[in-house]
Amino acid sequence: MKVIVENEFWGLFPEAQISVLVVKGLDNTVDESKDPYFKTLLDKGAKRAEDFISDENFTQNDVIQEWRQAFSKFKTKKGARSSIEALLKRVSQGREFNPINPLVDIYNSVSLSYAVPCGGEDVNKIVGNLHLGQAKGGEPFFPLGAENDAPALPEEIIYYDDEGAVCRCLNWREAQRTMLTEETKDAILVIEAINGEQAARAQAAMTELQTLIEDYFGVKGEITHLTLDNPSMEELQDLVKDYFGVQGKLVHLTSESPEITL
Repeated sequence: MKVIVENEFWGLFPEAQISVLVVKGLDNTVDESKDPYFKTLLDKGAKRAEDFISDENFTQNDVIQEWRQAFSKFKTKKGARSSIEALLKRVSQGREFNPINPLVDIYNSVSLSYAVPCGGEDVNKIVGNLHLGQAKGGEPFFPLGAENDAPALPEEIIYYDDEGAVCRCLNWREAQRTMLTEETKDAILVIEAINGEQAARAQAAMTELQTLIEDYFGVKGEITHLTLDNPSMEELQDLVKDYFGVQGKLVHLTSESPEITL
Protein backbone atom coordinates (compact mmCIF):
# COMPACT_ATOMS: atom_id res chain seq x y z
CA MET A 1 0.00 0.00 0.00
CA LYS A 2 1.15 3.51 -0.81
CA VAL A 3 0.21 6.81 0.80
CA ILE A 4 -0.06 9.42 -1.95
CA VAL A 5 -0.63 13.15 -1.46
CA GLU A 6 -1.85 14.55 -4.77
CA ASN A 7 -0.89 17.77 -6.52
CA GLU A 8 -4.35 19.30 -6.04
CA PHE A 9 -3.79 19.27 -2.29
CA TRP A 10 -0.35 20.90 -2.52
CA GLY A 11 -1.82 23.51 -4.87
CA LEU A 12 -4.19 24.61 -2.10
CA PHE A 13 -1.76 24.15 0.79
CA PRO A 14 1.84 24.56 -0.40
CA GLU A 15 3.13 24.97 3.18
CA ALA A 16 1.32 21.88 4.45
CA GLN A 17 2.86 18.88 6.12
CA ILE A 18 1.16 15.49 6.38
CA SER A 19 2.82 13.44 9.10
CA VAL A 20 2.31 9.68 8.95
CA LEU A 21 2.94 7.04 11.61
CA VAL A 22 2.57 3.36 10.70
CA VAL A 23 2.37 0.75 13.47
CA LYS A 24 2.00 -3.00 13.00
CA GLY A 25 1.36 -5.93 15.33
CA LEU A 26 -0.95 -4.16 17.79
CA ASP A 27 -3.31 -5.61 20.37
CA ASN A 28 -5.95 -2.88 20.56
CA THR A 29 -8.32 -4.85 22.77
CA VAL A 30 -10.17 -2.76 25.35
CA ASP A 31 -9.19 -3.67 28.91
CA GLU A 32 -11.45 -1.80 31.30
CA SER A 33 -8.87 -2.15 34.06
CA LYS A 34 -6.73 0.24 32.02
CA ASP A 35 -9.48 2.86 31.78
CA PRO A 36 -7.97 5.01 34.58
CA TYR A 37 -4.71 5.24 32.59
CA PHE A 38 -6.48 6.40 29.44
CA LYS A 39 -8.83 8.72 31.33
CA THR A 40 -5.79 10.37 32.94
CA LEU A 41 -4.10 10.63 29.53
CA LEU A 42 -7.16 12.31 28.03
CA ASP A 43 -7.57 14.64 31.02
CA LYS A 44 -3.93 15.74 30.72
CA GLY A 45 -4.42 16.34 27.01
CA ALA A 46 -7.51 18.45 27.68
CA LYS A 47 -5.58 20.49 30.25
CA ARG A 48 -2.74 21.14 27.80
CA ALA A 49 -5.30 22.08 25.14
CA GLU A 50 -6.44 25.05 27.22
CA ASP A 51 -3.26 26.89 26.18
CA PHE A 52 -4.61 27.05 22.62
CA ILE A 53 -8.02 28.49 23.45
CA SER A 54 -7.13 31.37 25.77
CA ASP A 55 -9.45 33.80 23.97
CA GLU A 56 -12.91 33.67 25.56
CA ASN A 57 -14.37 34.11 22.08
CA PHE A 58 -13.73 30.53 20.97
CA THR A 59 -13.79 31.18 17.24
CA GLN A 60 -11.14 33.92 17.53
CA ASN A 61 -8.42 31.59 18.78
CA ASP A 62 -5.64 31.20 16.22
CA VAL A 63 -5.96 27.47 15.72
CA ILE A 64 -9.69 27.78 15.05
CA GLN A 65 -9.21 30.67 12.62
CA GLU A 66 -6.43 28.88 10.74
CA TRP A 67 -8.45 25.75 10.12
CA ARG A 68 -11.63 27.59 9.24
CA GLN A 69 -9.67 29.55 6.65
CA ALA A 70 -8.21 26.29 5.36
CA PHE A 71 -11.67 24.76 5.00
CA SER A 72 -12.82 27.82 3.03
CA LYS A 73 -10.39 26.90 0.24
CA PHE A 74 -12.26 23.80 -0.91
CA LYS A 75 -15.78 22.47 -1.23
CA THR A 76 -17.12 21.22 2.09
CA LYS A 77 -20.29 19.77 3.48
CA LYS A 78 -22.22 22.50 5.31
CA GLY A 79 -21.03 22.75 8.90
CA ALA A 80 -17.88 20.68 8.40
CA ARG A 81 -15.04 21.71 10.69
CA SER A 82 -11.55 20.40 11.37
CA SER A 83 -11.47 17.55 13.87
CA ILE A 84 -9.31 19.60 16.20
CA GLU A 85 -12.01 22.27 16.43
CA ALA A 86 -14.48 19.65 17.64
CA LEU A 87 -12.06 18.47 20.33
CA LEU A 88 -11.17 21.98 21.48
CA LYS A 89 -14.86 22.91 21.57
CA ARG A 90 -15.45 20.12 24.08
CA VAL A 91 -12.59 21.45 26.20
CA SER A 92 -13.98 25.00 26.08
CA GLN A 93 -17.35 23.68 27.25
CA GLY A 94 -15.81 21.76 30.15
CA ARG A 95 -16.94 18.40 28.75
CA GLU A 96 -14.97 15.30 29.67
CA PHE A 97 -13.40 12.72 27.38
CA ASN A 98 -14.06 9.06 28.05
CA PRO A 99 -11.97 6.11 26.80
CA ILE A 100 -12.96 4.54 23.44
CA ASN A 101 -10.16 2.12 22.61
CA PRO A 102 -6.43 2.33 23.38
CA LEU A 103 -5.19 3.60 20.01
CA VAL A 104 -7.95 6.19 19.62
CA ASP A 105 -7.47 7.39 23.21
CA ILE A 106 -3.74 7.83 22.69
CA TYR A 107 -4.05 9.81 19.47
CA ASN A 108 -6.89 11.95 20.87
CA SER A 109 -4.74 12.84 23.88
CA VAL A 110 -1.89 13.90 21.57
CA SER A 111 -4.25 15.79 19.27
CA LEU A 112 -5.49 17.77 22.29
CA SER A 113 -2.03 18.34 23.72
CA TYR A 114 -0.68 19.93 20.54
CA ALA A 115 -3.91 21.27 19.00
CA VAL A 116 -3.34 19.37 15.75
CA PRO A 117 -5.86 17.29 13.79
CA CYS A 118 -5.07 13.60 14.13
CA GLY A 119 -6.83 10.59 12.67
CA GLY A 120 -6.24 6.90 12.21
CA GLU A 121 -7.30 4.03 9.97
CA ASP A 122 -7.00 0.25 9.94
CA VAL A 123 -4.36 -0.53 7.30
CA ASN A 124 -5.92 -3.91 6.54
CA LYS A 125 -9.29 -2.33 5.71
CA ILE A 126 -7.85 0.04 3.10
CA VAL A 127 -8.30 -1.19 -0.49
CA GLY A 128 -5.43 -0.32 -2.81
CA ASN A 129 -3.54 2.89 -2.04
CA LEU A 130 -4.52 5.66 0.37
CA HIS A 131 -4.78 9.04 -1.35
CA LEU A 132 -5.20 12.57 -0.06
CA GLY A 133 -6.54 14.75 -2.81
CA GLN A 134 -9.49 16.35 -4.51
CA ALA A 135 -12.71 14.37 -4.87
CA LYS A 136 -14.27 13.88 -8.28
CA GLY A 137 -17.62 13.74 -6.52
CA GLY A 138 -19.76 10.74 -5.72
CA GLU A 139 -17.12 8.70 -3.91
CA PRO A 140 -19.17 6.46 -1.58
CA PHE A 141 -18.92 7.21 2.12
CA PHE A 142 -20.67 5.64 5.10
CA PRO A 143 -19.78 7.41 8.37
CA LEU A 144 -20.05 5.69 11.74
CA GLY A 145 -23.63 4.71 12.50
CA ALA A 146 -25.01 5.78 9.11
CA GLU A 147 -27.23 3.55 7.01
CA ASN A 148 -27.23 5.76 3.93
CA ASP A 149 -24.42 6.75 1.62
CA ALA A 150 -23.13 10.32 2.09
CA PRO A 151 -20.90 10.66 -0.99
CA ALA A 152 -18.10 13.18 -1.32
CA LEU A 153 -18.71 16.46 -3.12
CA PRO A 154 -16.82 17.49 -6.26
CA GLU A 155 -13.55 19.29 -5.35
CA GLU A 156 -13.82 18.34 -1.68
CA ILE A 157 -10.46 17.40 -0.10
CA ILE A 158 -10.71 13.79 1.01
CA TYR A 159 -8.71 10.72 1.88
CA TYR A 160 -9.79 7.88 -0.39
CA ASP A 161 -8.93 4.40 -1.60
CA ASP A 162 -10.22 2.11 -4.36
CA GLU A 163 -13.51 1.58 -2.51
CA GLY A 164 -14.40 5.22 -1.91
CA ALA A 165 -13.89 8.00 0.60
CA VAL A 166 -12.02 7.11 3.80
CA CYS A 167 -12.25 10.57 5.44
CA ARG A 168 -14.17 13.59 4.20
CA CYS A 169 -13.09 17.24 4.46
CA LEU A 170 -9.56 16.23 5.43
CA ASN A 171 -10.21 14.16 8.58
CA TRP A 172 -13.47 15.85 9.63
CA ARG A 173 -15.35 12.56 9.51
CA GLU A 174 -14.16 9.02 8.81
CA ALA A 175 -15.73 5.99 7.19
CA GLN A 176 -16.95 3.15 9.34
CA ARG A 177 -15.30 0.50 7.14
CA THR A 178 -11.70 1.67 7.85
CA MET A 179 -12.05 2.97 11.39
CA LEU A 180 -9.83 1.76 14.23
CA THR A 181 -11.48 -0.95 16.33
CA GLU A 182 -10.49 -3.47 18.99
CA GLU A 183 -9.68 -5.88 16.15
CA THR A 184 -7.18 -3.51 14.51
CA LYS A 185 -3.69 -5.03 14.29
CA ASP A 186 -2.02 -2.61 11.85
CA ALA A 187 -2.76 1.11 11.79
CA ILE A 188 -1.86 4.28 9.97
CA LEU A 189 -2.08 7.53 11.96
CA VAL A 190 -2.00 10.94 10.30
CA ILE A 191 -1.45 14.44 11.70
CA GLU A 192 -2.24 17.42 9.47
CA ALA A 193 -0.59 20.85 9.43
CA ILE A 194 -1.13 23.69 6.96
CA ASN A 195 1.59 26.16 7.96
CA GLY A 196 5.08 26.19 9.42
CA GLU A 197 4.07 26.78 13.03
CA GLN A 198 1.56 23.94 12.91
CA ALA A 199 4.14 21.71 11.22
CA ALA A 200 6.56 22.18 14.12
CA ARG A 201 3.82 21.21 16.59
CA ALA A 202 2.86 18.25 14.41
CA GLN A 203 6.40 16.90 14.43
CA ALA A 204 6.57 17.14 18.22
CA ALA A 205 3.12 15.55 18.44
CA MET A 206 4.19 12.66 16.21
CA THR A 207 7.22 11.97 18.38
CA GLU A 208 5.04 11.87 21.50
CA LEU A 209 2.47 9.70 19.73
CA GLN A 210 5.20 7.26 18.68
CA THR A 211 6.51 7.09 22.27
CA LEU A 212 3.10 6.58 23.87
CA ILE A 213 2.27 3.79 21.43
CA GLU A 214 5.61 2.08 22.02
CA ASP A 215 5.21 2.37 25.80
CA TYR A 216 1.70 0.88 25.80
CA PHE A 217 1.77 -1.62 22.93
CA GLY A 218 5.46 -2.47 22.85
CA VAL A 219 5.54 -1.65 19.13
CA LYS A 220 7.61 1.16 17.63
CA GLY A 221 5.99 2.80 14.65
CA GLU A 222 7.78 4.57 11.80
CA ILE A 223 7.27 8.27 11.09
CA THR A 224 7.29 10.00 7.70
CA HIS A 225 6.62 13.71 7.11
CA LEU A 226 5.21 14.49 3.66
CA THR A 227 5.76 18.01 2.30
CA LEU A 228 5.83 19.71 -1.07
CA ASP A 229 9.50 20.64 -1.19
CA ASN A 230 11.35 18.49 1.33
CA PRO A 231 13.44 15.93 -0.59
CA SER A 232 14.99 14.35 2.52
CA MET A 233 12.34 12.38 4.34
CA GLU A 234 12.29 10.00 7.27
CA GLU A 235 12.19 6.70 5.42
CA LEU A 236 10.74 3.33 6.22
CA GLN A 237 13.66 0.91 6.18
CA ASP A 238 13.03 -0.36 9.70
CA LEU A 239 9.32 -0.89 9.01
CA VAL A 240 10.02 -2.95 5.90
CA LYS A 241 12.74 -4.95 7.68
CA ASP A 242 10.53 -5.69 10.70
CA TYR A 243 7.53 -6.68 8.63
CA PHE A 244 9.10 -8.54 5.69
CA GLY A 245 12.44 -9.58 7.16
CA VAL A 246 14.37 -7.82 4.42
CA GLN A 247 16.20 -4.51 4.25
CA GLY A 248 14.15 -1.81 2.55
CA LYS A 249 15.42 0.84 0.20
CA LEU A 250 15.67 4.54 0.93
CA VAL A 251 12.69 6.67 -0.10
CA HIS A 252 13.05 10.36 -0.95
CA LEU A 253 9.89 12.39 -1.44
CA THR A 254 9.68 15.47 -3.64
CA SER A 255 6.93 17.54 -5.22
CA GLU A 256 7.37 15.40 -8.36
CA SER A 257 7.08 12.14 -6.40
CA PRO A 258 5.08 12.86 -3.21
CA GLU A 259 4.34 9.32 -2.08
CA ILE A 260 5.57 6.62 0.26
CA THR A 261 5.35 2.86 -0.03
CA LEU A 262 4.45 1.01 3.14
